[in-house]
Amino acid sequence: MFKLETYEPINTLKPVAENVWIVDGPVIGMNWLWLKLPFTTRMTIIRLSDGDLWVHSPTPLTDALRQEVDALGRVAHIVAPNKIHYWWVGAWQAAHPQAISYAAPRVEEKAREIGVEFDHVLGPTPVPEWHDEIRHVLVPGHFMTEADFFHPASHTLVLADLIENFEASKTPSLVWRFLCRISGVAAPHGSMPRDLRATFAGHHGDVKQAVEKMLSWKPARIILSHGQWYPDHAAEELRRAFGWAGVR
Repeated sequence: MFKLETYEPINTLKPVAENVWIVDGPVIGMNWLWLKLPFTTRMTIIRLSDGDLWVHSPTPLTDALRQEVDALGRVAHIVAPNKIHYWWVGAWQAAHPQAISYAAPRVEEKAREIGVEFDHVLGPTPVPEWHDEIRHVLVPGHFMTEADFFHPASHTLVLADLIENFEASKTPSLVWRFLCRISGVAAPHGSMPRDLRATFAGHHGDVKQAVEKMLSWKPARIILSHGQWYPDHAAEELRRAFGWAGVR
């Protein structure tokens, strides 16, 4: 696997906005053709008005991180946003058995392979437990459906793999930098990887409709799971990254 630097410090809370934190996790390896490609990881935590915590795409739960998170509030909701983002959900469920877990469509079929089950599968209708504070939209494709989220109070949009944004400075590998460029995921102009984009063939209208809904929410920032996230100019980045789907 190519060497890729993490976003230090990892496995610790980092404030983004009021009641919004990220946790940068370790580098993981993803199989692509005959290569194992490195991906940085990132979790998002939102504290709801009742003090409960909403956890998106969990990263590894270390003892120190658990203490930090438990000091914020009660973990009440754990979300796996697509079929690639479920690996550490089981550890969070075991540590917080009171939490309700939610999966995007088709996550369960993969997660069961490692013994992870979910309480609910996200659909197009609002989630009663947190809809007043977190909205969501589903983006369907042939390979996977991704659930994306918006926190109106902080104007924060949370994505998983619809945009990846890898910085050249994070790796000495010219090969990895080249692969990022030809895949369309090189920072600062990240987008959906071209191989993943191909799995949305026939669904461009669905992608366009979903992104236009995101734009209607008027986000200020976009938190991404992989690579550098966007602290500002969210609308401009969405229009640029999804021009291929007809978003203008």
